[in-house]
Amino acid sequence: MNATEPVIDIKNLAYAYGKQDAVHDLSLVVPRGRCYGLFGRNGAGKTTTMKCLLNLLRPKKGSIRVFGLDPNKNEVEVKRRLAYVPDFIAFYPWMTVRETLDYLASFRPHWNKDIERDLLQRFRLDSSQKTSALSKGQKTQVALISAVCPEPELLLLDEPTSGLDPIVRREFIQTVIGAYQDSDPGNRTILVSTHLISEFEGLIDEFTIMDQGRAVLTLNADQARERYQKIRARFSQPRPAWTIKEALHSSANGRELELIVNGDGPQILEQLKSHSPESLTSESLTLEEVFVATLK
Repeated sequence: MNATEPVIDIKNLAYAYGKQDAVHDLSLVVPRGRCYGLFGRNGAGKTTTMKCLLNLLRPKKGSIRVFGLDPNKNEVEVKRRLAYVPDFIAFYPWMTVRETLDYLASFRPHWNKDIERDLLQRFRLDSSQKTSALSKGQKTQVALISAVCPEPELLLLDEPTSGLDPIVRREFIQTVIGAYQDSDPGNRTILVSTHLISEFEGLIDEFTIMDQGRAVLTLNADQARERYQKIRARFSQPRPAWTIKEALHSSANGRELELIVNGDGPQILEQLKSHSPESLTSESLTLEEVFVATLK
């Protein structure tokens, strides 16, 4: 695989459960060294897409390449270079945390013991505890440790912070995932499916929003913040009775007006200025706000 080849390349992917389409004509490209977000409501097709990447499901049409390889024909080679944290986690219930990590490490040519030791401490996990006695959040923590310690080229994370308490969640995202990429800049890639978009705000480089199995928006995160703006205007007199057609959404409250716009911010600001507002402000939307505005 050369440096310019994308880590993940999906073209026109389709998958159905019986007659029900789960993913329809999905295309996306994840460049090397990026943190790519897959956003969508429950049932949007995010987990199905990840399972197709891992050859756990066979698409009915379309093509998938991971590291330039077909996961169906080169499954071992593909999986050797990645780690996956699913949305539902289960371990052998008779094993302790220590035994589980040792078992998982036995399949890997490389395992960073320093990272393991640090994360066990950070998560306050008792390595002698049976996995059957762990809470949902603790099982997620063990799965995250087992995904990060091999230091793979690609991390596939499906709702990775589900069940974690807010403090551990934030620390994991900012410290652990950030450190994973920083330890080999430009070569560590993440595809994360999450509904907790705000907590990944600072890490996401690019994203795709899915709805009913389709990609409805794909953007670079910085471009999204430039294009999507929230404009607020307050007038000293009753608000002018006019509509701004270019706005995605608008809401009025007395003399105040709030608009969500996509790429038309400068023109709309000029329109508003012509009505002599008492105050006029503009700010970028967060990625979560972009998600909500897109699917409203």
